[in-house]
Amino acid sequence: MKEKRSLLVDKSKMPLAMGLAFVAFTTQFGGGFASGAQIYQYFINYGIWCLVLPLLTQGLYALFFWYGMRYSYKHKVYDYRSFSDSLYGKTRHVMSNLYEICYLIMIGTASAAAFATGGSTLTTLFGMPYWLSTVLVAAFIFFVALFGTGVVRKCASTLSVLIIIGLLLVLIPNIIAQWDNIVASASRMSSGEMTVLSKESGAFGPALWSAVLYFFFQLASVSVMYQHVEEVTDVKQINRAAIGMFLCNFLAMELSIVGLLAVSYVAELATASIPMLVLVENGVGAGFLTPIISILIILGAISTAVNMISGIVTRCVNAVERRMPTPEKKQKGHLARNAVFTAIFTFLAFAIAQFGLMAVVSKGYAYLGYAACITLFIPFVVHAIGTRFKEI
Repeated sequence: MKEKRSLLVDKSKMPLAMGLAFVAFTTQFGGGFASGAQIYQYFINYGIWCLVLPLLTQGLYALFFWYGMRYSYKHKVYDYRSFSDSLYGKTRHVMSNLYEICYLIMIGTASAAAFATGGSTLTTLFGMPYWLSTVLVAAFIFFVALFGTGVVRKCASTLSVLIIIGLLLVLIPNIIAQWDNIVASASRMSSGEMTVLSKESGAFGPALWSAVLYFFFQLASVSVMYQHVEEVTDVKQINRAAIGMFLCNFLAMELSIVGLLAVSYVAELATASIPMLVLVENGVGAGFLTPIISILIILGAISTAVNMISGIVTRCVNAVERRMPTPEKKQKGHLARNAVFTAIFTFLAFAIAQFGLMAVVSKGYAYLGYAACITLFIPFVVHAIGTRFKEI
């Protein structure tokens, strides 16, 4: 029997369509989202429009993931390089390599955000210096990426589910308990008063662009879906997955936005690195929920970083070893090569994370968004129009 690639797409565990939808959800649910930093940076800081723009963002997300998976299924291309070479056609020699750069930006940004999230959470909980917190996170990630990536990949889905459950435990009671604050915040936004963290005007144009930019950098992660499409036996599974993807992602984002509105005018938010912790500390059950959400955020951030770093390390090691003439040569020194590349990319993510979580989210993801627009959004649109959807 063919080995299953992920617990989430194992038909014995859940329907394949649901598994595909959930894989897409967990790719979006990273450190920046879990901490609340992305929610503020790209939505709440732009005023009352934050309550409606997730419809657009998640609608585009589901549509383009659907298109990519349908193309992958029809043309039997199950990794991002073979997908790119097929989709880009005659321009593949340029565009496929540009997408390689986009993918590297995604790895670096997501890994750095994971470091920053884990480091900021440790600093908030224990009061240790931020740089020391990220050193501890880096050390853990280095050793896991070096020796235990197989185990971590198998556990990553479970960790993501636990984080989602943790957020629901935090958000639902706090939304109920702080409903008056949420309504008051929405009223102040409607009148044009911006939140503590915001430097925006509240106009619709900038809010729309911020939401679209958020979609662009999330679109870069569509490449992780193609390997799962190999399990698909009917396009209806992809269609159902896209619907489930939209519903799951939209509801999770909307719930997070509504919950975080409760503290959008709280003064301590201005100096906080983890907005979600501010919500917990100002809400109900702080003593119980604070350590739970903190542990879940750290675990989720670390699993994201391990997967990202492991992926690029494997690619680099394989590229080096393909030039070696014999299996014996490849085996000799394999662990050392693995260690060198793991150290390089772990340090790179650690260095970027020193700028802080908000800086990584606001700057790094913006660059990723622009790269994804050029290498994915525009080619997808041109391809769909040029072929009239006949190649999916």
